[in-house]
Amino acid sequence: MIWYLWAAYGIVNAVVFLMYALDKMRSKRRRRRMRESTLLAAALAGPFGALAAMRLFRHKTRKIKFLLVPLFVVLHIVVIVLLLI
Repeated sequence: MIWYLWAAYGIVNAVVFLMYALDKMRSKRRRRRMRESTLLAAALAGPFGALAAMRLFRHKTRKIKFLLVPLFVVLHIVVIVLLLI
């Protein structure tokens, strides 16, 4: 049963990764972009995907607000550890 939760969590992080990748692609093509608040909300749900995309695509790394993403990662790690104990 618990593997369903891990699979869902992985899917959420993959979707967030794709959101960041799409936004980066749109920025390069000077197309309409996603709101930063949308990307941050997605990062709160799937911080590992967001952080991976930020690093891989060098996207939103200079924006001060997006320093929250590593904080979200730490928050998720703490929650996961607490749930496993």
